[in-house]
Amino acid sequence: MPAPGNDPDLRNEIAPPEWRVTPGLTPYDTALSAMEARAARVATGDEPELVWLLQHPPVYTAGTSADPAELLAPRFPVVPAGRGGRYTYHGPGQRIGYLMLDLNRRGRDVRCFVHGVEGWVIAALGQVGVTAFRAPGRVGIWTIDPAGREAKIGAIGVRVRRWVTLHGFSVNIAPDLSHFAGIVPCGLPDYPVTSLSALGNPTDMETFDAALALTLPGFLQTLSCP
Repeated sequence: MPAPGNDPDLRNEIAPPEWRVTPGLTPYDTALSAMEARAARVATGDEPELVWLLQHPPVYTAGTSADPAELLAPRFPVVPAGRGGRYTYHGPGQRIGYLMLDLNRRGRDVRCFVHGVEGWVIAALGQVGVTAFRAPGRVGIWTIDPAGREAKIGAIGVRVRRWVTLHGFSVNIAPDLSHFAGIVPCGLPDYPVTSLSALGNPTDMETFDAALALTLPGFLQTLSCP
């Protein structure tokens, strides 16, 4: 008999999450507070799940495994994020996706969830002509840059509280890549960071959002991992 929250028949009856796109730049602290409040209400059933797409002003965020030695030049505010992972950068030109999904109903498997988020972003990038992939031992989204190197184009960082997810992913559409030089991104000094713009891909934010929306149903289906 499936464990509670892992019955595929129940998952098939779950309504799609609310889809929200916030224009402009949302301060990181503001977004963090709003995300945590919404996740708490999702956990109690008072509000529906949410996929929230936004951008931040330049900021470095520190995950629970952040090593101070990897903060090289804090030219922007440094904010504890509460998610897993190390230091990362957020800023204009980067699509942030915060996911408040109820794994009590979709399946209590955090590894499956992270794998699914990676697959969703890879599928969305494929829709706009970018071949991306997972790299064994390196969480995140990778591609080949113009110099032929494996380069990170997207980051994954999640937290789960009361089996509701927080945080999510970031994808580099056209950020200022020099801003990543203030940290060792995700603790991986030997790999560069890239973006759609640096790859010569002219996809804009709205087009990428449409690709995410198109591939969302497939991602939600992956949360039915056994």
